Amino acid sequence: MKFIHIADIHLGATPDIGFRQEGKKKSKELRGKEIWETFEYVLNECERDQTDLLLIAGDLFHAQPLVRELKEVDYLFSQLTHTKVVLIAGNHDYLRKDSNYMTFEWSENVYPLFESEPRYIDFPELDTAVYGLSYDRREIREPLYDNLRAAGVRKNEILLAHGGDETHIPINKNQLYRAGFSYVAMGHIHKPMVLEKNRIIYPGALEPMDSNDVGPHGFIKGELYNGETKVQWIPAAIRNYIHAKMEVTPSDTQGSVRKKIEQFISENGNENIYKFFLCGKRSENMEFYVDRLAELEGVVEVTDQTSPAYDFQKLYEENKETLLGKYIAKFAGCEEGSMEYMALCEGVEALKKEAKNL
Repeated sequence: MKFIHIADIHLGATPDIGFRQEGKKKSKELRGKEIWETFEYVLNECERDQTDLLLIAGDLFHAQPLVRELKEVDYLFSQLTHTKVVLIAGNHDYLRKDSNYMTFEWSENVYPLFESEPRYIDFPELDTAVYGLSYDRREIREPLYDNLRAAGVRKNEILLAHGGDETHIPINKNQLYRAGFSYVAMGHIHKPMVLEKNRIIYPGALEPMDSNDVGPHGFIKGELYNGETKVQWIPAAIRNYIHAKMEVTPSDTQGSVRKKIEQFISENGNENIYKFFLCGKRSENMEFYVDRLAELEGVVEVTDQTSPAYDFQKLYEENKETLLGKYIAKFAGCEEGSMEYMALCEGVEALKKEAKNL
């Protein structure tokens, strides 16, 4: 039995407001469109491989789905000639009382598990049963999966589960492992994560949702055969977030740092989305305009964490009797990189600016 496991698709999301790509200004629309494209790519994989089950472990939508969005998704599902789709609602698209999920009529190959109590759908032709429950509110603090057990109705028994933190169905890995499921298809954590080899897996979000959602993103392709589970993680995201430290020296200028960033992007992929942290020593007379650097294509944020390359001994000797000299003396012996050293740099910088403005 062949399956594909996805989670946290977040259709309808419009992340990356500050992202610029190929001169396109409407970055929100661009990334929102790409989330749909990656989702359709997975459906094409289902069709190409004649996958038996597509398992969607929650948060298919980023918020309460609109009727037109449901119609669009259902049309895409209906075009699958072999694959059956099983899905649950997560904490983002939870089953609110007025949710369009509650009244929508799906195509015959779509099997929603839209109850707040666990149940299973039986696929005798696949000798497989798929279990699951859906969120009926944004937060569920009870460990609802702890006492859930495979009923033994089929050779292959799969659990769709969404959660894993204290406010979204806490997960006890050991309890889940002993529950007797052939495979547990997890959702909610956006990074790929294995709780138990070949058995309990988060595929991660299909596309990254914000600048802290770093690393590769994709889905699980698996097979249940003769009581064994084989899985493979497949990368799928159009873009990935990359956080990078950019080392600065006292000889660097705004222009040279810009060139370093452009070179880094060229070497690591123009399609990706970057957040840069400037670190190291800058000239004491240099100030970097990070907002301008963040306007580069592919960059969402630049943070200046550099410190000025002061010669503190020389400054002290020149300013012994002033407030500046006395301030430097209070930090005598502090180690570079320590919190005290950072306070020294910031204080000296502030005092020098104040003196300049007098």
